[in-house]
Amino acid sequence: MQDDNINLKSSIPGHAEAVISTCFSPSGKKLASGSGDTTVRFWDLNTQTPLHVCKGHSNWVLCISWSPDGKKLASACKQGRIILWDPSTGNQIGKPMLGHKQWVTALAWEPYHRNPECRKLASSSKDGDVRIWDTVTCLTLLSLTGHSKAVTSVKWGGNGLIYTSSQDRTIKVWRADDGVLCRTLEGHAHWVNTLALNTDYVLRTGPFHPVMDNNAYSDDKNVLQQRALDRYNAVCQQGAERLVSGSDDFTLFLWLPEKEKKPLARMTGHQQLINDVKFSPDTRIIASASFDKSVKLWEAASGKFITTLRGHVQAVYMVAWSADSRLLLSSSADSTLKVWSMKTKKLELDLPGHADEVYAVDWSPDGAYVASGGKDKVLKLWQH
Repeated sequence: MQDDNINLKSSIPGHAEAVISTCFSPSGKKLASGSGDTTVRFWDLNTQTPLHVCKGHSNWVLCISWSPDGKKLASACKQGRIILWDPSTGNQIGKPMLGHKQWVTALAWEPYHRNPECRKLASSSKDGDVRIWDTVTCLTLLSLTGHSKAVTSVKWGGNGLIYTSSQDRTIKVWRADDGVLCRTLEGHAHWVNTLALNTDYVLRTGPFHPVMDNNAYSDDKNVLQQRALDRYNAVCQQGAERLVSGSDDFTLFLWLPEKEKKPLARMTGHQQLINDVKFSPDTRIIASASFDKSVKLWEAASGKFITTLRGHVQAVYMVAWSADSRLLLSSSADSTLKVWSMKTKKLELDLPGHADEVYAVDWSPDGAYVASGGKDKVLKLWQH
């Protein structure tokens, strides 16, 4: 039984405006953040200092996403521009990817086990389109048009499907190779804000098994691809990929999107809109965060309600799981982070320290660190 203390390691100033997103690399060894100050920053986890400041956007950096091999970071801004960065130098790779007419809401890379070259990137935008980019030529390969309003989220599944959610109240399932629309999932009565896959953790970490074998890294892409595929298949052996959606209608839906148009479950109980939803890495539990100040837990297999985690006094923006699925972290407008024990389903730790709303939080895939950022412009690094 490991010690469940989480201690503040450092508060790192640097950004001149709010920290909007923060994300650890697939191996857990590197950290990046995007800010309202138009920059992307890479941070050195060993020294807890800024490593590189990346300038290229001229508006808020709304989302960032690491390539599955950890060798590139994509960032997207309020102007709709997408830029690739080299984490080791902080230099821009290639030219900006231009095409979206409004801001980009989410980014998703093709999974490592589908292609270890990590060339393809999907982006969703307020302009209603989803684009698939070739990150070597920096050109659009496919434009997925079909949503009638803003697209809020995009997920690239492990079986060659892309899932998108929209303010048009639908979720669409697309074939990644040719952009063909496979099916539309309907049921939500208002905007769909957020999507999560039960395979998110294994797709995020791909060939890395950050908790198990930090030293077993190989340079052979075939070995790595097989490793990523094995880890993906291990999660999917109970059946197909599962998708959960959260909406402004206060509900979540659980889907088997590869096969079914009808939802497996409708999950009700939140009293306000849902901001974020995540499967635990072991795929057993779904956590949802809402403007109703609560986090709710649900059985991932059935969608059955487990419990409500109460403690935040304002809207809950984001949740993040520990790698071993034993702890859940939530970030809130009340300026706190809270850590919940899955054993007791109670508050384990209160992490005060931010001076204002906490927009962004991530737990490193190896479980060692938590990063948080928000309105107070400070990136905080916590050690687990």
